[in-house]
Amino acid sequence: MEEKIIKTEYSEVMQKSFIDYAMSVIIARALPDARDGLKPVQRRVLYDMHELGIKYDKPYRKSARIVGDTMGKYHPHGDSSIYDALVVMTQDFKKGLPLVDGHGNFGNIEGDGAAAMRYTEARLEKITQDAFLSDLDKDVVDFVPNFDETEKEPGVLPAKFPNLLVNGSEGIAVGMATSIPPHNLGEVIDAVKAYMLDESITTEGLMKYIKGPDFPTGGIVINKDELKEIYETGVGKIKVRGKVDIEKGKGGKTNVVISEIPYPMIGANISKFLMDVAALSETKKTQDIVDISNQSSKEGIRIVIELRRDADVDNFVNMLYKKTRLEDTFGVNMLAIANGRPEVMSLKQIIQHNVDFQFQVATRKYTTLLAKEREKKEIQEGLIKACNVIDLVIEILRGSKDRNMAKACLVEGKVDGIKFRSKESKIMAAQLRFTEKQANAILEMRLYKLIGLELEALINEHEETMANIYRYEDILDRRDSMAQVIINELEQLRREFAGKRKTVIENAEEAVYVEKKAEEMEVVFLMDRFGYARTIDMATYERNKEAADAENKFVFVCKNTGKVCLFTNTGQLHTVKVMDIPFGKFRDKGVPIDNISNFNGEKELVVAAASQTSLNLYRIIFVTKQAMMKVVDGGEFDVAKRTVAATKLADDDEVISVAVLNDQKQIILQSAEGFFLKFSVDEIPDKKKTAIGVRGMKLGPKDYLENVYYLQTGVEQIISYKEKPVDLHKMKAAKRDGKGTKIRV
Repeated sequence: MEEKIIKTEYSEVMQKSFIDYAMSVIIARALPDARDGLKPVQRRVLYDMHELGIKYDKPYRKSARIVGDTMGKYHPHGDSSIYDALVVMTQDFKKGLPLVDGHGNFGNIEGDGAAAMRYTEARLEKITQDAFLSDLDKDVVDFVPNFDETEKEPGVLPAKFPNLLVNGSEGIAVGMATSIPPHNLGEVIDAVKAYMLDESITTEGLMKYIKGPDFPTGGIVINKDELKEIYETGVGKIKVRGKVDIEKGKGGKTNVVISEIPYPMIGANISKFLMDVAALSETKKTQDIVDISNQSSKEGIRIVIELRRDADVDNFVNMLYKKTRLEDTFGVNMLAIANGRPEVMSLKQIIQHNVDFQFQVATRKYTTLLAKEREKKEIQEGLIKACNVIDLVIEILRGSKDRNMAKACLVEGKVDGIKFRSKESKIMAAQLRFTEKQANAILEMRLYKLIGLELEALINEHEETMANIYRYEDILDRRDSMAQVIINELEQLRREFAGKRKTVIENAEEAVYVEKKAEEMEVVFLMDRFGYARTIDMATYERNKEAADAENKFVFVCKNTGKVCLFTNTGQLHTVKVMDIPFGKFRDKGVPIDNISNFNGEKELVVAAASQTSLNLYRIIFVTKQAMMKVVDGGEFDVAKRTVAATKLADDDEVISVAVLNDQKQIILQSAEGFFLKFSVDEIPDKKKTAIGVRGMKLGPKDYLENVYYLQTGVEQIISYKEKPVDLHKMKAAKRDGKGTKIRV
């Protein structure tokens, strides 16, 4: 076969391929259908369980069996995605109305994952069978081929209520995402009924029934007035708070008890909340906390924070709302697949799509039922007619040579070849005109049907069939009748499955937290060579001065209300609030400095021996590896940003020393090759922080600055250079920008 090469524009191929991929993810994986509120993987899992017969009143079956069967027949995308979908449908803390009954460890509200699928079991919930799967045998939805066209699967399940609202949905597609909060089943059904009775009803009218989201974790929605706009546009932010109770503790203390949490907090965010509360105490944001305990169990959430006797409880609770996720935001984006395309819908549009779908399903359902009843009517009328002439029928059967001869006589009145007892019987037989189906029923009729009571039951059954036909025709002919049938089914679901609302909807005032100003005091900043930082009080430092200076790379005094400046070798300045640095005992480990600042692992950290507030009173000396120097006014570093450029550097240069100019009189530069240059600090010019500076020492081709020493009057300074003691004060002074004197070893 001759090879055929198609030449095309690469960008066009990429564009088409990406669009195809994006639409596949949007339509076939990530977004729910507005009609049944299910993503394809959820729909396939439920249908597969229905096919396997794993009903609510049957024994549980292994999750691995369900996952394997679903993957093999309908969803060839990996077992983890299928099992994850199955797990979520069992979790009553994620779904307002779980669709699968799980048996075993299916995870918990605190974020622990489910056990492996080989250990857990599942079966359908009763509402799933009644409201999603019960009418699949009545041709109510279209069935489509599966991925390899060996099976058929429903394109949508005939959901009898807006599951998209009741259970909500979350999913990330390509270029779009959906986030729909769960709602109360009873309220949603009431809103659907109201819409069916008045299709011109407004969003405000629907909200008389649907007060707002009903999260399975409870909580309090605090922006009630904003819900109307959210439900009209399908987009917005819902503010949710946890439920807080105040209880009396032991010894006159107060316990703040959190019994319900915001919906976004479920999972790992609960442990993060506990860590955030502990951090408030560690960083001295509050000193009211005595103890924190998580007493949650299967009965529900219970987080207890024990406070001091004299604590301002209201202010503390407001601090929790402000500083932790006890008050959180649920972003709403009511995006779903409607008419084959993604669409952001309002509350009314979601209900409208589901109601239109209900009428389509009901039309197909009762069309199918009517056809079956008409078929039954035809057969029943044939049997009743046959019973009235039973002697003639028996004579035809006895006189016929085979079934076809008897059937031809019953249907067409053909009497040739049939032996009759009399001419009258032959004449009557020739006049018989049963239908094809009636004739088959007569030929298959058993003799016990001739008993009087059986004949009476047949007549009663025929009357019932006629009543059903009249009822089904009325439902199909009159929209009001069909609407009443749908409403009756909704009311039955409401009576059996609806529960009380869990989430409170109100307008709450914004939490106002008055942060107590810490008493200003001097503390000592310590940071070891591994980058762990902490602060201690002055008295502790004085008692452990020798050990503190020996064990830590940076030690200096600062105000607890100020900031610490972190100068890096790359010329950056990072500022850290002293309040964010743990304050404690001398032997405390502290925290890594990069955890509380923007410092992210530059080669080396050089810390100025002063807090940011005191830098305003001083000038700062910068010295680089290539011997560039300058003095900068400390006020230039009093900035609000956490990270700024502290100095300008030449290529391949880096900062090796940053020092506060206090009472230093002279400076000594030491190069790697052993040259020492001593000169007056006054020779270093003042520059802006954006300047490179001036040269402090002439260096050889491969030489560079290694150390910088500052001399103070009356303070002896002897260093060891290659094991040789060097008295810096006795070194001869020179001028800046000299080559210096080499120390012979």
